Amino acid sequence: MDFFVTLGLVLFGYMTLWFVWSLIKKRNDVADVAWGLGFVVLAWSALFLSMETSLRSIVVTLLVSVWGLRLAYHIGKRHQGKEEDYRYAKWRTEWGKWFVLRSYAQVYLLQGVLLYLVSLPVLLIAFSFGRPWGWLECFGLTVWLIGFYFEAVGDAELARFLKNPENKGKLMRSGLWRYTRHPNYFGEVTQWWGISIMAFGVPLGYLGIIGPLTITWLILKVSGVPLLENKMREHPDFAEYKRQTSVFVPLPPRK
Repeated sequence: MDFFVTLGLVLFGYMTLWFVWSLIKKRNDVADVAWGLGFVVLAWSALFLSMETSLRSIVVTLLVSVWGLRLAYHIGKRHQGKEEDYRYAKWRTEWGKWFVLRSYAQVYLLQGVLLYLVSLPVLLIAFSFGRPWGWLECFGLTVWLIGFYFEAVGDAELARFLKNPENKGKLMRSGLWRYTRHPNYFGEVTQWWGISIMAFGVPLGYLGIIGPLTITWLILKVSGVPLLENKMREHPDFAEYKRQTSVFVPLPPRK
């Protein structure tokens, strides 16, 4: 159990450092960058602390690193030169004199707990050697690659769309966004289901399903789709887009 406790302490220190950085920068949206990088730090820490290294643990650590570094870079670039994200700016006003304490607890420490839960299949893979690489791991890797494609391509398509001055005031409805209103969120969830499948090859790996269940709940019910859908409702074309396009799972557009 020292393995999991030590990783919890590593994550606690990591999130605390980001909280201090947010006070220096006077913007809490650095927490969005900390999210992706936190998985990378936790995955490599788990690999370092593991008793023995397997092909499965190395591959999963590399997959998490590719995903986390890409996401952190994408979000950091999106925030560059802009004011603090509207969600955090709103909390800054609402929380008043309790802002610092609530930021630490509700933004950074809570995010750390959720990050740990989502990472559980990665930690279980690093903790136990398990059986050799087989068809189940290949299937999980395939699922992960599908998810990474949707998230990376979806983000790139939206970034190009927003960068084009001709698209000002328009709603993104082409590319992967023609088949799902949230291809990047679908991709993120799918990747974690892929890693969870790979965890079934180690003892107690079935507990890793807590990870994809947590991220699925967060994105579909809490901080992902609901927040963005509320913002998109202000657009005059959203009602038609909503009628024609699947909210999450990619499907052919409805006529």
